[in-house]
Formats: sequence, structure tokens, C-alpha cells
Amino acid sequence: MSNRLINTGRKPRFDSIHQQAYLSLWRTYDRLKVVEDALFLPFEISAQQYNALRLLHAVHPGTMPTRILGNKLISRAPDMTRMLDRLEERQFVHRERRPENRRVVEVGISATGLQLLENLSQRVREGHQRQLGHLSSAEITQLITLLQRARDPHEEPGGRWHNTPSD
Repeated sequence: MSNRLINTGRKPRFDSIHQQAYLSLWRTYDRLKVVEDALFLPFEISAQQYNALRLLHAVHPGTMPTRILGNKLISRAPDMTRMLDRLEERQFVHRERRPENRRVVEVGISATGLQLLENLSQRVREGHQRQLGHLSSAEITQLITLLQRARDPHEEPGGRWHNTPSD
């Protein structure tokens, strides 16, 4: 594969094909995020909070240590405590300290949090359809593969997203 810029008939706007790919990826994220933000805005939650609730739902009725939850989030949460404070204020989650180790805080999803996820489930599916529904299944599979290849060298070895096979 060549490292030449893709010719769009205009004066080159990029220093390299790598920059063009990166900025295209960034722009794509920005455009897809508009749909995501509009989806969550009426519920006054962020995509990061939704992701945390989704992960907690997967272990319900159990709980998960906050450190593990932070590691499983799609994007890093610089202030996990504040995010969980907001979710707890709205009664979407509950937290408790382990009696055998008071430093470990366990977090679980509440009935209110489960109801929120239920209310969002169809809207989230429709949002994903608006974001990527114009692509064929083959194109989506190819996109997933290429994104995994681009991301993999930057993931923690053995981490959740490292060498993730297609589902």
C-alpha cells in the first residue's frame, strides 16, 4: 500500500496519509457523537454513564469493584468517583465497601438504573442504525476489522480490547 495522499482534486490539506486517516477518524467520531449526544440528552446522562450502567447490568444482581469498572469502560474516565456520585445521586447505582477490605468499593446497578437501560434500549439501537445503518454488513465487518488493527498496538497486552475478535 502506498503512503501517498488520496487525491481529491484539491490542494493537499494533510501532511501525510496517516494524518488524513487520523483526522478522518476524528471527524467521523465527531459526527457520530452528535447522534449519541442527542440520544442521551433527554435522559440527562452521558454516553460514559450509559456505558457504566450497561457494564453493571452485565453483572447484575452482582456488583463490580470500581477499579474493574473503570478498566472496562470504552474510554477512560478521569474522575470515576464523580461519575459514580452523579449516578448514585440519581439512584441509578449503589456503592458499598467490602467489610474485609474497606479500600475496595463495589458498585452495582439499582432497579432505577435497570429501568433507565430498559427505557433507552430501543433508542440506542435506533441511534446505532442512524449512525451506521447506511453501511452494509460486509462494510461494517470490514470497518470493525480495520479499527481493531489500528487500535491494537496501542492497547494494553491482555486487555479487554487487545486482539478482540469480531463477534
